Amino acid sequence: MSTTDRPAAAIPQGTGYFASDSTLHLHAPDFAKISDADFKPAYEQAMAIHDAEIQAIVDNRAKPTFENTIVALERAGAMLGRVGAVFGALTGSNTNDTLDAIDAEISPKLTAHYDAINLNPALFKRVKAVYDQRASLNLDTEDAKLLEETYEGMVHAGAELTAAQKEQVKDINTRLSAATTQFGQRLTQATKDAALVITSDAKLAGLSDADIEAAKKAARDRGQASGGVIALQNTTQQPALATLKDRATREALFNASWNRAEMGGANDTRALVAEIVQLRAQKAALFGAPDWATYQMWDRMAKNPKTALDFMQQMVPALEATQRRDAAALNAEIKASGGDFTVKPWDWAMYADKLKAKKYAIDEDAVKPYFEMKRVLEDGVFFAANRLYGLTFKPRTDIPVYNPDVWVYDVFDRDGSQLGLFYFDPFQRDNKRGGAWMSNFVEQSKLNGTLPVIYNVHNIPKAPAGQPQLISFDWVETMFHEFGHALHGFFANQKYESLSGTAVARDFVEYPSQVNEMWASYPEVLQHYARHYKTGAPIPQALIDKIEAASKFDQGYQFGEVVEAALLDMKWHALTPEQANAIKAPEGVNAFENKALSELGLATDLVPPRYRTSYFRHIFSDPAGYSAGYYSYLWTQMLDRDSRKWFMDHGGLTRANGDHFRETVLSQGGTQDYFEMYRRFSGHEPDVQPMLEALGLTGGPGTDTATNSGDETN
Repeated sequence: MSTTDRPAAAIPQGTGYFASDSTLHLHAPDFAKISDADFKPAYEQAMAIHDAEIQAIVDNRAKPTFENTIVALERAGAMLGRVGAVFGALTGSNTNDTLDAIDAEISPKLTAHYDAINLNPALFKRVKAVYDQRASLNLDTEDAKLLEETYEGMVHAGAELTAAQKEQVKDINTRLSAATTQFGQRLTQATKDAALVITSDAKLAGLSDADIEAAKKAARDRGQASGGVIALQNTTQQPALATLKDRATREALFNASWNRAEMGGANDTRALVAEIVQLRAQKAALFGAPDWATYQMWDRMAKNPKTALDFMQQMVPALEATQRRDAAALNAEIKASGGDFTVKPWDWAMYADKLKAKKYAIDEDAVKPYFEMKRVLEDGVFFAANRLYGLTFKPRTDIPVYNPDVWVYDVFDRDGSQLGLFYFDPFQRDNKRGGAWMSNFVEQSKLNGTLPVIYNVHNIPKAPAGQPQLISFDWVETMFHEFGHALHGFFANQKYESLSGTAVARDFVEYPSQVNEMWASYPEVLQHYARHYKTGAPIPQALIDKIEAASKFDQGYQFGEVVEAALLDMKWHALTPEQANAIKAPEGVNAFENKALSELGLATDLVPPRYRTSYFRHIFSDPAGYSAGYYSYLWTQMLDRDSRKWFMDHGGLTRANGDHFRETVLSQGGTQDYFEMYRRFSGHEPDVQPMLEALGLTGGPGTDTATNSGDETN
């Protein structure tokens, strides 16, 4: 019996914009017809419809089958998915007080809604009945994976707990949803409020003319007659620290960043941190796990905290030595420049750049004119995708967007057929959360007959009106990175949405995006897009060589801050309930962080973590997120560097290589074992050596840990 056996009258009909698929191209959201007032009633309707769809599955009198239970579950909740896709995009990229209020109200309700489904004993009974007969069902690979994911996901959510334990899980999940939503909202506001206000024009010395004008405009926008305002980015280090000449101003900017969410007011996040880690530890204990990290890593490529920690710890001795050596070199540079102080975190970027300029003779202001943003996108990012995969792109100006600065492109496959739709939202805004990311408005699914509608979001400071939008090479690499995620989504070729595209483990999802960064500096690609915005002259080969050589400079800081953040994440999520409950905010949060950082074996006094606890959005801004998973950026860098070696060993930027990567990795979604997927691409187990060599961290024990962990987790 199929899902069509459900009585139609049992499913209520939705009303309003989200009740049916968008009529726009590829079901893209019609922002001209969507208002803030639509979301709350749409969420309420969508949850009611989803409840009815689930109840119809439970009430089906036919014997549970893959089709009438597992596929029926996959089909259910379509309206809820449409609402959530648009609402999530807006609250991340273009939020306001109304949307934030709805988010705060709806998030706990959504959590309770999904808990009611995952912990429904009658529904789980049907799912388990299908799972128990899986050996005789003759399912194909994707069907079998969907059955496995559905069953194991419900077990992980608590389907096999006692009734009393299920109630505890529901309560914890609801409280976690509220706390993590508040964390994200407070942090967005705290980051905005902590922007450094500079009253004297002289204090802006060192910034480029464009950055000075942007700072002055930000000041005028905030009602300030003179001076400037430097908005904060999401990370600890701030770009302006590399050029601000006044040391006191640099220190003030660093402190504004470091203390943004610890000011003791309404946007202080430390009480929420304590609550979140306590709730997570309690939830893990209900499942018999010693800590949240163990509970959380059940479906990861690395599988367990020990594998991830061993992988990171092997790098610590060489990394710490590099940090201390780099600090000594910076102190020598400070002394040579006439300074009578030793390097602090707010000095590091400036003097590292001075050393880099001396060593490689690179003037960043001379580099930026070759990186005009639109040209980077169309003649760089898109060009590489054309050479590797045969993709072509066509601008669309007829599709409504949520902000005037958003661009839209049709994406066509190698045979000229429609592949998807791409939105590009480049600029920093006060109502946008920090960082850069990719997500979908519409997921690819053969079952639903849908193609992917994907967006990339960045936080590039916008050039003043009338000036060219020039960007740093760091932003160039970020654009390639986020489009790597987009490619993972565009090449999705799955029957089921829940296994489609980027629906993969946290410690695998960053892998395709990091691989795509390699093409930013690949000579054929670089020469195509890196052209002077005034003259059109290609970037000189000598400058390319310097950029390439300089990319390996300052790894003590650049790699170190990520390792520190990943280890800090693991420290927070290795707490037992008793240990977590002993942490009292705000002082206890700082005390734990200080102790954790001191135990890492790294020079955190000079190289602070990329994110401090109180603004570590990745791990505290939704109920799960990257918690016990920030190591993923390092783990996937290992896969990335090994893959770059494969590409170069096989001829670099070729259609044959692109098609092979697409076939073995990018098109597979979450349907395959990750180690097996990697072996099919590369022909061998993941090898950590190329990453260690690229970072100058070769030597020492344990350099084959990643390969060994692959054997253990298969």
